Amino acid sequence: MFGQLGLCNGSKGSPIFKENFGSGMTHGPALAPGITTYAYSGNLRPVDGQYTIYFIMNQSPNWHPSLDHTPDSEVDGLNGKCLIINAGPPGEFYKKTVTGLCDNTNYEFSSWITNMLNSSLPLCSGNPSKPVDVTFEIWNVTETTLLRTGSTGSINATPTSIWTQFGLTFSTLPGQTDLILKLINNGPSGCGNDLAIDDIAFTACNDLSKITSPGITGSTKTYCENELPVTLPLNLIIANSANHVYQWQESTDNINWTDITAENGLNYNATITATKYYRVKVAQNVSSLNNPSCYTLSDFFSVIVNPKPTAPTTTTPIVTICSAQTIPALTVTVSSVNSVNWYDALTGGNLIQSNSTSYTPTTAGIYYAEAYIPSNNCLNTTRTPVELVVNNQNPPVEQTVYFCESQPTIDLDAEDLNGTYLWSTPTADTTQKITVTTAGIYSVVITNPLGCFYTKTITVEKITFPLISSVDINEDTVTILTAVPGNYEYSIDGVYYQTSNTFYDVKGGLHIAYVRGLNNCGKDEKYFFLLVIPKFFTPNNDNYQDYFEVEGLSYYPKATIAIFDRYGKLLKHAGPNYKWDGTYLGNQMPSNDYWYKISLGNGTEMKGHFTLKR
Repeated sequence: MFGQLGLCNGSKGSPIFKENFGSGMTHGPALAPGITTYAYSGNLRPVDGQYTIYFIMNQSPNWHPSLDHTPDSEVDGLNGKCLIINAGPPGEFYKKTVTGLCDNTNYEFSSWITNMLNSSLPLCSGNPSKPVDVTFEIWNVTETTLLRTGSTGSINATPTSIWTQFGLTFSTLPGQTDLILKLINNGPSGCGNDLAIDDIAFTACNDLSKITSPGITGSTKTYCENELPVTLPLNLIIANSANHVYQWQESTDNINWTDITAENGLNYNATITATKYYRVKVAQNVSSLNNPSCYTLSDFFSVIVNPKPTAPTTTTPIVTICSAQTIPALTVTVSSVNSVNWYDALTGGNLIQSNSTSYTPTTAGIYYAEAYIPSNNCLNTTRTPVELVVNNQNPPVEQTVYFCESQPTIDLDAEDLNGTYLWSTPTADTTQKITVTTAGIYSVVITNPLGCFYTKTITVEKITFPLISSVDINEDTVTILTAVPGNYEYSIDGVYYQTSNTFYDVKGGLHIAYVRGLNNCGKDEKYFFLLVIPKFFTPNNDNYQDYFEVEGLSYYPKATIAIFDRYGKLLKHAGPNYKWDGTYLGNQMPSNDYWYKISLGNGTEMKGHFTLKR
């Protein structure tokens, strides 16, 4: 009866005792006297019969370089630590007194353990590794009564670190509030039997309990604000219900909980007026209901109340267009979590568009927007009207024209022969065509004989002859800069032009930068030279970046390049056309950072580093 491990299969309370060994990036502190018979090794690698406390298991090259069980949790803090043990001969290695329990109460003991030995590496100079094997014992404080024991069995080395939770359940005796936890090493010392332990915990364990409500699947019920108030029957489901006592609790935030007065049965009728959460404390006697060390908690039940959405708003309650224009969408605004249905009447009527803040009608009229919440169909029946008025009118027109800096004037043409004209010039010209001398934005209002008007906007841009001021080079990125901004096109081969003045992934060597104005308004060019030094290379024979070579260095026949390892050792000294394949004296160099020094032969030197990846 003492030999079986097993975690709590029911409901649990908050941990009464938890040992997570702290957090931080330093070793220790050492365990308090009397907890272990092993020696503390500090920041040195533990040998057989020694331990340390650290956030990473990299004390030995044969151990996994892994973090503790919960490295950055809210409980453990940043860089959580674990107990790192190089087990000695079989025997007890950890002993801890746990206090504050309740008598006649079921508990779960649990601990997380991992074998630190990396099975993918050579193990102990070829010797067979010894597995981790730990026995847990729960004793009364006088160590005369063994309450429960269980063993992990063999935990063998693995190629990756695997944390496994082990535990057992037990019951305290009448009058017993303290106990002793013992951890015993069953494996021999020597090769292997290296383990890490974390998150040792004692938690109250009770029969599984959860809250249900008739007709509801799951543990959540959602209402709309306009459905309230409502009474919701809640039922606690638990085995052996007659052997427990209960206290219903409620919360508005699922964080802070309060007892509901006189609600100590299996059923509770909740009056819902706002979002609430419900749970039940379960204990084995009344005195334990107020002791967190003694009771467990049911799964919580959520009652979510969604507020009624506000009515849609619009900045354009009346939209007026001309018949020649495309009918625009009528739009309203609602909260980001809400949506809109459109109707053809203020109340009732027909649904003409669903789940959209916009509606595009086909004819003039008044249309009505109603807000709702898509997740639960909560709605606001106050509808917002939006009217479409259609007049005879042409759509607006936009045009852009260019003229060179050598061109003194340019003619602008309204082009519509069926109407009157009013230009936005200082003299308010009324002719179909006007002549301008400066760049800018000009508009003309064109009104047809029926009085429907539209606006034509002409943007006049003056193109200045281009002049390259400089060519900026950043590794393999080239940017062509001009003396003054303008509407230019750029090229570095004289064939393909682009509107952006930046070119990426440019090959090393001698190039020519070209700039030309739109509409053939001038052209300029400038030579530039580019050296491209790769940041990394991968000598894996896939014909892609298999060598470290400097593009463009061949243009300097007197140039030399020297390659060093991280310790400054010269690996290669060669001329401008050299391509390093990642070897030294016929041996492949490992993945790492390497350094270079390039001398161009004209007094100029460049230094830096790159990465070899395998």
